[in-house]
Amino acid sequence: MSDKQLPTPDMKRGPRAFFKDLQREVRMITWPTPQETTRLTGTVLGVCVLVVVLLFGLSLAIEQLFRLIGVGR
Repeated sequence: MSDKQLPTPDMKRGPRAFFKDLQREVRMITWPTPQETTRLTGTVLGVCVLVVVLLFGLSLAIEQLFRLIGVGR
């Protein structure tokens, strides 16, 4: 492990310090642009559709295999 360690929160500092630290962390967030959001949403939806199609195809293949060997109905 490196010499630098992550600071551990000091629970004795109280809620005021917690919210001050929280506010500082929120300022460091870099939010995506609308174009990035649209592109990433499209990517997620595309991957979801791909997984659904693959699982459906796998389900059909397994069903046919079971019918060939006489398992089930």
